[in-house]
Amino acid sequence: MIIGAGAAGLFCAAHAGQRGLRVLLIDHAEKVAEKIRISGGGRCNFTNRDLDVRAPHKHFVGQNPQFCRSALSRYTPADFIALVDKHGIGHHEKHKGQLFADRSAEDLIAMLLAECADGKVERWQPCAVTSVSRTDDDVARYALETSRGAVSAHNVVIATGGLSIPKIGATDFGYRIATQFDLPLIERRPGLVPMTFDGAAWEPYAQLAGLALPVEISTGSKKERMAFVEDLLFTHRGLSGPAVLQISSYWQPGTPLAINLAATENMGEQLLAAKVRSRKLIANELAAHVPSRLADAWCQQSADWQRPVNEASDKALAKLAEKLSRWELIPTGTEGYKKAEVTLGGVDTRALSQQSMEARTQPGLFFIGEVVDITGWLGGYNFQWAWASAHACAQSLAAERAA
Repeated sequence: MIIGAGAAGLFCAAHAGQRGLRVLLIDHAEKVAEKIRISGGGRCNFTNRDLDVRAPHKHFVGQNPQFCRSALSRYTPADFIALVDKHGIGHHEKHKGQLFADRSAEDLIAMLLAECADGKVERWQPCAVTSVSRTDDDVARYALETSRGAVSAHNVVIATGGLSIPKIGATDFGYRIATQFDLPLIERRPGLVPMTFDGAAWEPYAQLAGLALPVEISTGSKKERMAFVEDLLFTHRGLSGPAVLQISSYWQPGTPLAINLAATENMGEQLLAAKVRSRKLIANELAAHVPSRLADAWCQQSADWQRPVNEASDKALAKLAEKLSRWELIPTGTEGYKKAEVTLGGVDTRALSQQSMEARTQPGLFFIGEVVDITGWLGGYNFQWAWASAHACAQSLAAERAA
């Protein structure tokens, strides 16, 4: 039995069924794979070809990112791309190895359902699972009570995802099952999520809502420092865009972000050069290097910056360049699970086998996908973890049956 008909659950069901296992897939929602359906603006960023199969863990976050190496090295982006090609689904690379369906995420969902059909997977949906319990039967080791009646099985796979985007049906079911069977959990929090700032402190920047630009963003120091070069988006309440979503998985509450708003320029040199040759306002000179709305907002912060560039002191220009290249600010929080793309934390990987995803202390109980304490970067890495962990689990289930 597989509980959860999202990316990981559907993929595991298909592979297990095609390997000759009798599979029942259960989900409480009316539709399968809602997260696939809404991902990537409806085109689903289904994997990332830049994932390094020699060191796949470097694109993942968790207490032990090395845990994901086994599954990711055995089922790679190339393997999933081959499946997509086999089904004739057109796809394209958009940015930094990110692959999207040409037409619609619905094509990928149809592919997964077709793969399940090939494996003769039985599906109960919508169907709520009210309890999971261990039995004394060595064959039917687990009993489930559901809204469609009682059912038992030798193995149960939990693929119920995390807490992100509750409006599409996210629940804490997987974490409750882990707790019930005494498996440790790593604290959960929203990941790949926009950040918010104090209302009064943010007021000077709220006027920039809708503005996007490439930046370098970082958090942490020394060995703990993490940085990304991506696009930043100003919002009415704070910051979003790929840069912020990426760094949110590494940011710790109460710590600052450092943002270089002119990541491709040496603004100190540019402003000093402009002082020699130009009589334009500093904001107008700045607008040649950053969006004009940003240039105007920045220069409003000091009277020293509201004058022609040739009248400004070298010290004032240096200070402006420094503020642009190292804007430090401390978020007050995030937009929470309603806007988060993933959930950080989850079932502690120390409690699971990295080869099979089976709980070490509960034979026959498996956890795959987002419910596990493995979280990928933005850009298709989380879907690849879903495919790879599901594949590893299905392989193990089939091997047990064969033995």
